[in-house]
Amino acid sequence: MIRKVIFILTLFISTVLVAQKPQKIAYIDMQYILENVPEYTDAESRLKSKITTWQQKLDVIKSDVEVMKIDLSNEKALLTDDLIKEREEDIEIRELDLKNLQAAYFGPAGDLFMLRKQLVKPVQDQIYNAIQEIAVQKKYDIVLDKSSDLIMLYSNNKYDISELVLNKIVKGRKVKAVKEKKEERIIAKDVAADKAKAKAEDRQTARDALKEKIRLQNEAKAKRRAEIKKAAEEKRKKRLEEIENRKKEQEEKVKKEQESKKENNNNN
Repeated sequence: MIRKVIFILTLFISTVLVAQKPQKIAYIDMQYILENVPEYTDAESRLKSKITTWQQKLDVIKSDVEVMKIDLSNEKALLTDDLIKEREEDIEIRELDLKNLQAAYFGPAGDLFMLRKQLVKPVQDQIYNAIQEIAVQKKYDIVLDKSSDLIMLYSNNKYDISELVLNKIVKGRKVKAVKEKKEERIIAKDVAADKAKAKAEDRQTARDALKEKIRLQNEAKAKRRAEIKKAAEEKRKKRLEEIENRKKEQEEKVKKEQESKKENNNNN
């Protein structure tokens, strides 16, 4: 209704202004455009998939409620008033769960609204931007939507700019793709440079690690040689001490023998 009022006002204003200057009017078929925009069809497919999943969950709860009602109806004659009341409260709670979940999925600010806004709005904005650019370029005063609730008793195809809008979107997509490809090349170049730098750093790290390993090995070898040398020196020193001790013992023995021999000669 609001859109019809806006249309009538638009026509009225355009009629008033026509005395001042000719009005240049074009129209589009929004439904046709949307059906030929891959992003929109993909968004609609994802929305339908979500709606199916949500509806299945709601159907399960509905089935539970129906089963609970049937069970209560069949068993009511065997139940006390308290049990009947309790079962009825359970059914009411389950029905309330169903109502709340329906509102959460399909309410004015529910998941469907938010998801549609997230998926479809960017496509709609893209279309509206293309229409505005074409309207400015072609100097259209009014652009109508043929697929809306507005009644168009007659339309000349030469005023249909739907293909222009689609071409504008395709061109914008190509420009965006070229830009993204350029950005990807820049990113790839940066990544390659980072990898080369990292590889060089790894090689330097490996060289440094090898140098450190060799240094530690050399230190270990030098320490081992020092230990061997020290052990050999200690062994040699010990050997010399043993020789010196034996020499002293031998000299002491000879001395004692000479003293004993001398003492025997004196006694004789």
